[in-house]
Amino acid sequence: MRPLGFMVADKNMEASLLGLFGRDDWHRSMDCAPVDVVQDDVHVASGQADCGLYTRGNELLRPLAGQYEHMVIMVDAEWEGSPGAVLIRKQMAKHLISAGWANDRGLALVFEPEVDVWLWTRTDHTARALGWPNWSALEAALDADARWSASEAKPRRPKELAEWALRHQRKARSSLVYRRVAENVGLGRCTDPAFQRLRDALQRWFPPRSS
Repeated sequence: MRPLGFMVADKNMEASLLGLFGRDDWHRSMDCAPVDVVQDDVHVASGQADCGLYTRGNELLRPLAGQYEHMVIMVDAEWEGSPGAVLIRKQMAKHLISAGWANDRGLALVFEPEVDVWLWTRTDHTARALGWPNWSALEAALDADARWSASEAKPRRPKELAEWALRHQRKARSSLVYRRVAENVGLGRCTDPAFQRLRDALQRWFPPRSS
């Protein structure tokens, strides 16, 4: 049985996870034991998206129940007809239990509003992934267009802001952008609640080994 699996709503989430778990010694920054996570451990709910996972996540998860000790399901909070993050999280938790991951063996992660929030750090890594030469150049453009207040930890509309930044540089939006940020940004910089919940779960499930 594999230690850890993921069921995600789209390719951008998959790319973010592969970037994170592809880093050397990523577990040190997460303060947990090393865990082997490869591409086959990240399952994309193709054709389902966030709404599909919300309504039938248990059906999609159940065939994986005998393959993973722990499972994380990931969806965005914002989509047409969304009932909101709180209700989505409760429903995802029920799906995990129904499919076989009870007793804190599963984790429901809901990105508010979207996984695009993981893209936005005030670093050159984010700027370059979005096609800009450095953070100073992107920051100046953001300030000039009043797109992201310095008082806000994260932009309110991260997806639209990423599209705006890419469009200015005539760069196409792709999952590679998400992977590059996840591969390079210092994990200590990420203040997103979903990321914090993932780190907390990894610490519980895979406590750091004593030296």
